[in-house]
Amino acid sequence: MIKKYFRRHPIRTKRALEILPGFVSWSLILFPVWGSFVVPQLVAYYVIIFAVYWLYRSLNVAFFATISYLKIRTFSKYDYLPELKKNFAKKYKKIHHIVIIPTYQEPLSTLERTLRGLSKQTFPRENIHIMLSFEEREGAIIDQKAQVLQKKFGKQFGHLWICKHPDIIGEIKGKSSNTSYGARAAKRELVDKEGIAIENITITSEDADAIFHSHYFSYLTYSFLTIAKPYNRIWQGGVNFYNNIWKVPAPVRVLASIQSVTQIYILSRRDRLINFSTYSTSLKHVVEIGYWDTDVIPEDYRLFFKSYFAKKGDFEVEPIFLPIYSDAVQASSFWKNMRNQYEQVKRWAWGVSDDAYIIRQYVLTDGIPFFDKTIRVLKVIEDHFLWPVNWFAVTISAMLPPLLNDEFNRTILGSTLPQVTSTLLTLSMVSMVTIFIIDSKGRPPREGKRNLLSYILQPLEFLLSPVVGFFFSALPGMDAHTRLMLGKYLEYKVTEKI
Repeated sequence: MIKKYFRRHPIRTKRALEILPGFVSWSLILFPVWGSFVVPQLVAYYVIIFAVYWLYRSLNVAFFATISYLKIRTFSKYDYLPELKKNFAKKYKKIHHIVIIPTYQEPLSTLERTLRGLSKQTFPRENIHIMLSFEEREGAIIDQKAQVLQKKFGKQFGHLWICKHPDIIGEIKGKSSNTSYGARAAKRELVDKEGIAIENITITSEDADAIFHSHYFSYLTYSFLTIAKPYNRIWQGGVNFYNNIWKVPAPVRVLASIQSVTQIYILSRRDRLINFSTYSTSLKHVVEIGYWDTDVIPEDYRLFFKSYFAKKGDFEVEPIFLPIYSDAVQASSFWKNMRNQYEQVKRWAWGVSDDAYIIRQYVLTDGIPFFDKTIRVLKVIEDHFLWPVNWFAVTISAMLPPLLNDEFNRTILGSTLPQVTSTLLTLSMVSMVTIFIIDSKGRPPREGKRNLLSYILQPLEFLLSPVVGFFFSALPGMDAHTRLMLGKYLEYKVTEKI
């Protein structure tokens, strides 16, 4: 019956599912306010349950982030190329890697740095093929950039192609449509023209500011050749926002540190692992599912669930325990930096717009084990729906019932609520300590000589976490949820790079 209704009313059900995240998040945010007057006991239990949930998540992050960090340290020292030469002498030479770099208004220096990083790969570079996919609307400067890059790097790879993604009616301007265009162009060059077997090609979507570890494509090749069902996989490394970590303001630095360790943590949670930002899959798979969708902004989660439902649940993300270094948000002034950081997080939070697609496919797609698809979808909904809620529930909700309801404050539950939640949340600080330790070990060294004050201030910066959490997590999350709920759809905005 539900399937029939979804099929009969695709627009109505989509709109209802777009309203749902904002309705849930606003309800949970406002419940402690009005509930403190009407049902303060329920608010108290809500706050305690959430504090227990937050403690569980914090211990989870601490444990799995530590495991991932230790694995990254180990794998960073190991080059799989000798292993490939020894055990797959003929096979590995047939493997080719396409790297799509969608770019719009990226500084030439950033693109040079990215290509320089790719030129340091231990895997034979004649089997690495780069597609720089520019946006045509960038104008004449594309040809200037292309000329410089071809001159510097054209002979360092199998190919260095340039394409210009035009504005196409029906497409949403952004990374997803650009990547799809570049992938189609690369497939024409390598498969259709040169006859390379599509079964032997991987394709990587690389953010224009990302730098791969030098062993990445050797690791990827080894996994591609040894893993079961390589055409049902996406490979994901640990994205660290460390390229310019010492050049950005303290609030951005704290956020980048938390995000980096979170991306490391998720590598050891295969049940939660979904490709993000920069990742690899097989060209054969991408062609089978019809490339990246061109009518969405957040491309990574959409690609995963498009793949997951197309392969009837027989699809997953394989972790690569190597770092991928990206830029934290950096602008020409402090307040511009703050604004740009807010816009970037809002764009990430707009991933909630995929939930309507995910839930619809969950209802309509047959042939997937119920338990598997339910757990997969519920974990995404949990992360997306609670994005704006977490800060309020953890930071201020416990204070509201005793503060707003004096009668409830005189009860045992009311008087002990702040102490109980405070104890639980203090225990959850173990994750923040873990984040600080892993971050301090994972960051690149600061240029120049550091004084004693610099070392003292580094851990103290994390005292900004509550403020950072509000302005760069809760607030942009609320913004994205509310826009989606009201039908005020987001336009893709490229984060400024300097």
